[in-house]
Amino acid sequence: MQFIDKAKIKISSGKGGNGVVAWRREKFVDKGGPAGGDGGKGGSVYLIADEGLSTLLDFTYRSIFKADNGENGFKKSMHGKSAKDLYIKVPAGTIVKDLKTGNIIADLTEHEQTVLVAKGGRGGRGNTHFCTPQNRAPQYCEPGEPGIERELQLELKLLADVGLLGFPNAGKSTFISRVSAAKPKIADYPFTTIVPNLGVVRKSTGDGYVIADIPGLIEGASEGVGLGHDFLRHVERCRFLLHIIDGTEENPIKNYQIINEELAKYSEKLSHLYQIIAINKIDAIEPERIKELKQEFDKLGIKPFFISAVTGENIESLKHELENKVNTIEKPVSEVNIEEDLAATDNNDGYWDVQKISKDTFMVTGGRIIRISQVTDPRSTEQIIRFQNIMISMGIMDELKRIGIQNGDTILVGKLELEYWDDEVYK
Repeated sequence: MQFIDKAKIKISSGKGGNGVVAWRREKFVDKGGPAGGDGGKGGSVYLIADEGLSTLLDFTYRSIFKADNGENGFKKSMHGKSAKDLYIKVPAGTIVKDLKTGNIIADLTEHEQTVLVAKGGRGGRGNTHFCTPQNRAPQYCEPGEPGIERELQLELKLLADVGLLGFPNAGKSTFISRVSAAKPKIADYPFTTIVPNLGVVRKSTGDGYVIADIPGLIEGASEGVGLGHDFLRHVERCRFLLHIIDGTEENPIKNYQIINEELAKYSEKLSHLYQIIAINKIDAIEPERIKELKQEFDKLGIKPFFISAVTGENIESLKHELENKVNTIEKPVSEVNIEEDLAATDNNDGYWDVQKISKDTFMVTGGRIIRISQVTDPRSTEQIIRFQNIMISMGIMDELKRIGIQNGDTILVGKLELEYWDDEVYK
């Protein structure tokens, strides 16, 4: 399976169904009152984390998602059906960003963790809602509220217990194939592994933990050299690191130091993660050289494991230590800064603002008042009066007067264009 860790998607929640104008038509009921049903709610869009997924590959084939619209209302005060909500599965570990604002709106780290990213539009109300003592036969209804359209960026940071680090050809892929069921590509040349490999290691208790083989770490990786710059972020969520070093190299100490310098340059947090050091390929090293390496690492206060991923020598003792650390080291707490996602529910936003944009033109903005403007028919006098009264109740008219609106000036609210008169009679 191809590994993809970034994707862009477009989402749209469903439009609410329209309300209807209808009347009671029953035998022996003279002049029946209004009986227009409400429209159903449009489908909302959610992202849900699925621990069974490990790549964003599916979003390269499909990147546009739209929830269904609500059903229109019916006669006899029957409401239209609400549309089903749309749930989009993403891998656990996915960070969600709003492309318009740049805000991070979710960090989905737990299985079945769910976040609302676009609320469905409300259904429009039928004419039964607008019957008053002064107007017993309302001739208007509301259209359904529009859905919300957004562009999101998905970025995957793998959720693994152990991050497997080391230079190319250190034997990381061989190790992960030895201790798990993962079957990564193995060959004797640099950058055999070009995407992260995940392996599940069974514990003595029967459950398991996840090891992530991160490719491409070489000197300069933090600046984008090699492949490491693309994949270093995948170790940020690990409990600890397993650093595998090729014992046949001329200077294993130097290689150990280079990798750690790259970690520190990329992230101070990574540099402080607990590390287990394993010197690999002891099957190809003379006993005297192993003794020298022990002494060299001992000077640094490090007691590495000496293993052979090929023959399996000392692998079990290393697995025991890995299991022990998995059981005792907590996963790091996410430090992703989540912004309040008003764009997902901006149809409920009560905030508004008034600005003078020219000598005789004023613009009103805000989620709720814009929403109401979208369901107001400018051809209906009754609806316009109702809309003006809403602006009065919200304090918008007072603010317009405060900033100097004059008779005959234009008020822009969404697609509505109103002419202001201070002697207007509102009912």
